[in-house]
Amino acid sequence: MEIINQTTVLDFLLLGLTDDPKLQSFILVLFLSIYLVTVLGNLLIILAVISDSHLHTPMYFFLSILSFNDIYVSSTTIPNMLVNIHTQDQSITYAGCLAQVCFVMIFILLENFLLAVMAYDRYVAICHPLWYTVIMHPHLCVLLVWGSVFISTADALLHSLMVLRLPFCTHLHIPHFFCEFAQITKLPCSETFMDNILIMVSVSVCGGVPLSGIISSYIHIVSSILRMSSSRGKHKAFSTCCAHLCVVSLFYGTGIGVYISSAVTNSPQKMAVASVMYVVVPQMLNPFIYSLRNQDMKVAVKNLASRRIASLW
Repeated sequence: MEIINQTTVLDFLLLGLTDDPKLQSFILVLFLSIYLVTVLGNLLIILAVISDSHLHTPMYFFLSILSFNDIYVSSTTIPNMLVNIHTQDQSITYAGCLAQVCFVMIFILLENFLLAVMAYDRYVAICHPLWYTVIMHPHLCVLLVWGSVFISTADALLHSLMVLRLPFCTHLHIPHFFCEFAQITKLPCSETFMDNILIMVSVSVCGGVPLSGIISSYIHIVSSILRMSSSRGKHKAFSTCCAHLCVVSLFYGTGIGVYISSAVTNSPQKMAVASVMYVVVPQMLNPFIYSLRNQDMKVAVKNLASRRIASLW
């Protein structure tokens, strides 16, 4: 097969979720609605946290950062997909595809680390309540966020540079609605064994370490809750973790589901549909989970909505 020189301009073709023209309009409306709900829902969470002084705590600081990240995750994939469907042009430039790979990885990895940081926050709040304000100092909160951003960016750049050095063949069709790293690494003509080893190590470290931290935190949290003598205290402690547990289950559950589906199916189209579950769905549902499962957030959202309605009158 002919290898394309990396100095030339490459165009990849994103095959999308389906090649049925009758479904294109439905997918356009569906994903536009999902994107608008995702952006507006997460913006509502951010504005509620900013406007309510009772929510100026580490827990809600991390939640607002998570909401920012969810907006960015959706914005790196859905708008480009909507433009491609609207213009009936499936092509994306080499630079654009590489940028999309990098940003998607940054924000997905950052979500992974933010969930671990939020689990640690809940661990300190429940297991060491008297030391909470001392341990979860604002400087530490900012440091944890910036540390997560740095690690996520460094890992994403490492993988993007790995893609940059790969020689691609003339067959540049990506059976996906965005430039997914796993799909890009299947296109080169050369052997990618070492690249695959690097991917496995990276996933094990950047995925396994935060997940281990979350599991460890909740083992200690559950143990601490079970030792509480007051049923009211148990209920209050559990209610503060409930929303976060739902978000963690959704994020890792969809990710593991996609991994399992890739192992049992050889259909790239089905893989693209499955990937929607971890790139699109969690980011849309997170605001609803926190709004419905967290009493303080419910009150803050209602107060924000009532103030906005009153200002219109």
